[in-house]
Amino acid sequence: MAAIKDIKSQIGSIKNTQKITSAMQMVAASKMRRSQERMEAGKPYARKIREVCHHTANANLDYRHPYLVPREQVNRVGYIVISSDRGLCGGLNINVFKAALKDAQTWRDQGVGVAFCTIGRQAASFFRQYGGEVMASEDGLGDAPVASDLIGSIKVMLDAYDEGQLDRLVLVSNEFVNTMTQQPTARTLLPIDASDVEPDEKEEDILPKGHWIYLYEPDARTLLDTLLVRYVESQVYQAVVENIACEQAARMIAMKNATDNGSELINDLQLLYNKERQAAITQEINEIVGGAAAV
Repeated sequence: MAAIKDIKSQIGSIKNTQKITSAMQMVAASKMRRSQERMEAGKPYARKIREVCHHTANANLDYRHPYLVPREQVNRVGYIVISSDRGLCGGLNINVFKAALKDAQTWRDQGVGVAFCTIGRQAASFFRQYGGEVMASEDGLGDAPVASDLIGSIKVMLDAYDEGQLDRLVLVSNEFVNTMTQQPTARTLLPIDASDVEPDEKEEDILPKGHWIYLYEPDARTLLDTLLVRYVESQVYQAVVENIACEQAARMIAMKNATDNGSELINDLQLLYNKERQAAITQEINEIVGGAAAV
């Protein structure tokens, strides 16, 4: 009887857990839709400012901004790694950490140092335990972050780049492919590579690559100093928004899998419960029959 009670208790516990995972799945689905809307709303701006900056890198300018000029020697690479604040989202965070460490290892093999800026509580915890140098950290952004929340950490990395402490800046985050697929990516933010973005077909019809003509007001230095900082900020912000959509999609799938696995486990335990109960009833019948025969 003790075994039957234990099995029944396990079934009850799993059903209670299923209620939680099912609720989390529905909440994640709702949040994912809103996150996707924010992600799509920010894409045109992020794409256009990226194109403008890369066109600028292709242009023949009298003034070449430091963000447009590759360093002759790379001594240290900075990584901005974006993760979620919470777990229970499958392998989403660990995959982006692996992508960051893999890219960092290629530089370390060449004797180049690395440093990290973490956005998201999971990334901060991981890289502190990993032992990497964390120059800046930001978390608690919520499901609807604003760009101003990220400026402080981004400025730390840009200041380090300006002062020569960093010679390259890499952004590592998850790219939202679809609900089932989130792809970890590592791409260079600085220096800006002119070949990184393919120009729009209509733009190529107007001006060949490498012949972009701009008129600057008040002057190229003032405009580019502001524009290129905004470029970095916009790319990081868009990556954060996209990572939140990835997080909710991954959590929705993880909670659905947990709920389904719970159902399979309940079925197995229910079968075991029925067998134990049948064995107990059979034993009671045998005891009754044996007692009657003895009388």
